Amino acid sequence: MDEKPKINQGLEGVYFMESEICKVDGKAGKLYYYGYDIGELAKHSNFEEVSYLLLHGKLPKQKELAVFKEALASNRELSEDVINLIKRIPKKTKPMHTLSVAMDLIGATEKNAENGSMEEASVRIISKMASVVGAIGSIRNTGKYNPPDETLSHTENFLYMLDGEKKKKDVVALTDTMLLLHAEHSSNASTFSGIVTISTMSDIYSATVSAINTLKGPLHGGADEAALKMIKDGMDKDPDKYINGIISSGGRIMGFGHRVYKTYDPRATIIKEQLKKALRNANKETKKIADAAFGIEEAAIKVTGKKGIWPNVDFFSGPVYSCIGIEEGLFTPVFALSRAPGWCSHIIEYSRNNRLIRPTVYYTGAVGKKYVEIGNR
Repeated sequence: MDEKPKINQGLEGVYFMESEICKVDGKAGKLYYYGYDIGELAKHSNFEEVSYLLLHGKLPKQKELAVFKEALASNRELSEDVINLIKRIPKKTKPMHTLSVAMDLIGATEKNAENGSMEEASVRIISKMASVVGAIGSIRNTGKYNPPDETLSHTENFLYMLDGEKKKKDVVALTDTMLLLHAEHSSNASTFSGIVTISTMSDIYSATVSAINTLKGPLHGGADEAALKMIKDGMDKDPDKYINGIISSGGRIMGFGHRVYKTYDPRATIIKEQLKKALRNANKETKKIADAAFGIEEAAIKVTGKKGIWPNVDFFSGPVYSCIGIEEGLFTPVFALSRAPGWCSHIIEYSRNNRLIRPTVYYTGAVGKKYVEIGNR
């Protein structure tokens, strides 16, 4: 038998390409989009500008941003086929499944899905994914589709499509910051999934659908829902006893730990501060959830901090979305529409120097087995 090679489970520590898009500094707890610190972007920028940055590798000039925003706005409308599809899917279906199917239909009916410019397709994907999530939220709750409003910003329009009501500036600003913070994070599982798909020379819509289906897992994008469920479960319990109970039973503290960060996730730091601001206008139930989150975080850090396990972006996301008024079932779809520009930017970057991704598996099974007829087995 051949000498057994080193197996990197989960491909941990394996470099498969070079990229200029995103740097995740796990030791220092830093995150950069094209060299710009995430804290600076969260303070001064917005989701539309960051989307342009990720797709073009530079911050836009005023005219460039205006053209980009107009392109996003003009691509928001969904076809009757997509709207009817969302309406026909049973309400009990998880929204991430509906998002996947709807985006697949959009790709299937897009005229230039396989031959057109991926840059132009990316704008349509970013725009339509927000509209699809807005439509899913509205149709699930009211059965009604709220057409997009081209006079609103990307984030304003998404919130408007959820229930047909225009939101206050502070709610829009909070949501926009959340989208910005989730827009990109290097070669995470969903981004890699999209890259694997595009490496086969498939189209960018199919690659995006692959990423959506990867994101919905509870160890990836679905972790914010799992974290909020855990926070609610521990809401009326002593935080220290609750955390110790999870650990002693072999459970997992959802929203804690990261493959790369060995310190506090910089996005979680910003989201925590955003949550504190949002609580000023929150209802009693949301404040109770947030108080539980702060208590559980403190209790968990006592145990996990010395091991390099700290809160990640998912831990406080659920409470923030609750403040905004977004239902739990839409947390991961909102993550997906946030991550669309990051997915597209990596897909485009990889395709410029494409090579089919085909890892090697070390076989440990038997060889030379003799076939036995079914009657003699």
